[in-house]
Amino acid sequence: MLDPRHDTPRPIPVRAPRFGLDEITRGWLATDPLASDLVDALSLVFPEGERFFIRSVIAFADRYEAEPELRARVRGFVGQEGRHGHEHDRMNRAIAARGHDVAGYLRFYKGVMYGVVEPATPKHWRLASTAALEHMTATLAEVALTTPLLESAHPELARLLRWHAAEEIEHRSVAFDVLQKVDPRLRTRAVGLGIGVGTLLFAWTTAFAMLRFEDRAGSWRPRDARKSRRFWGAAQRTVPYVLRSLVRYLDRDFHPDEVTDPKIDEAYAEVVRELGQLAAAA
Repeated sequence: MLDPRHDTPRPIPVRAPRFGLDEITRGWLATDPLASDLVDALSLVFPEGERFFIRSVIAFADRYEAEPELRARVRGFVGQEGRHGHEHDRMNRAIAARGHDVAGYLRFYKGVMYGVVEPATPKHWRLASTAALEHMTATLAEVALTTPLLESAHPELARLLRWHAAEEIEHRSVAFDVLQKVDPRLRTRAVGLGIGVGTLLFAWTTAFAMLRFEDRAGSWRPRDARKSRRFWGAAQRTVPYVLRSLVRYLDRDFHPDEVTDPKIDEAYAEVVRELGQLAAAA
């Protein structure tokens, strides 16, 4: 994403913050088991998804090898996505410690998505789906940083998700720029959007269904109705924002770096300052 003050991409540093995830309980988000299961389900699909993104981009290393700037940005992208996968693996182990069959779900998920779908998909479409999902996750990151979605989250998970969101904003255009060198056609971008969003929704929905089924004996009610209502109100407003963003992705002249907003920039800068302070204190 372009720094709003300079006509250059944002830097893509590889950070390694630490998060205390060992004792995260059910209902960690807005005191609402349903809300926390929704985000836990997304965490279940993140690590293998991040690794797929890395594979999809570096499969075309020959297309950017001669361009030092893009090569450096890909290196930062790979490093950040690797760290995201590592921390969400830790989060997923905490979910498993609550009694969920995370290992069983991951066998199913990896078998379908990366044992069947990935090998059957041409590699330029894999890259196109990665570029589309990087745009979508950056859009979700904007929402996470600028709305009340995380204000009632467990502090450690709020920190993890804010860190992840800030870095999604930093590397949002890397896969897209590689795709432009591989296959800049709008129809390839559109196919990638269809594949990416379709497979993500399938994986997220099945993970959520598993968590809800295994939680069926527990209460569905939030402990604090006000916090729950505030979360779901923000979540409902997120849907049209994300849909508009996906439509805009199909504009012929679209580029991820055109997405600028002072509110997003301010929230992003706040997270970066916090990460810098934590790193200095470590």
